[in-house]
Amino acid sequence: MLADTHLTAPRLDALPAAIWSVADEATAILHAGDITCPELLDALGERAPVYAVLGNNDLDTVDLPERLEFELSGVRLAMVHDSGARIGREARMHRWFPAADVVVFGHSHDPLNLFTFEHQLLFNPGSPTQRRRRPQCSYGWLVLDEGRVLEHALRLLD
Repeated sequence: MLADTHLTAPRLDALPAAIWSVADEATAILHAGDITCPELLDALGERAPVYAVLGNNDLDTVDLPERLEFELSGVRLAMVHDSGARIGREARMHRWFPAADVVVFGHSHDPLNLFTFEHQLLFNPGSPTQRRRRPQCSYGWLVLDEGRVLEHALRLLD
């Protein structure tokens, strides 16, 4: 899972090599917005099917939905770029996506991997290119099988 890559076409090589390696292993790639160039989606799509949503910096660059709901391996997923304020996020995500087992979002660059009181996994993979206030850049990894989340991990980049 990715979010907030903020790359431009001439700088696709600025995406860390580890991300390209993980993308080669993935059966699907989720990108929670702020892609900023369609070439990135094309490059990721050469490795695995891509599910992506529109970020606030994508408005004039890519044509994507603001919200997306779909199923992978029997797990119901939802995606949105901006989940809103931290306060009230759990209830808001459950209200926006009541059927989702996993909600993936971005925008803040602040990684989160949390099961809520509604047993919904909220996951912000952070950013692989802009760490902001975090000590390291990051991305997310999910393993899904037969309707279950077998693994959900934030992975830090050097």
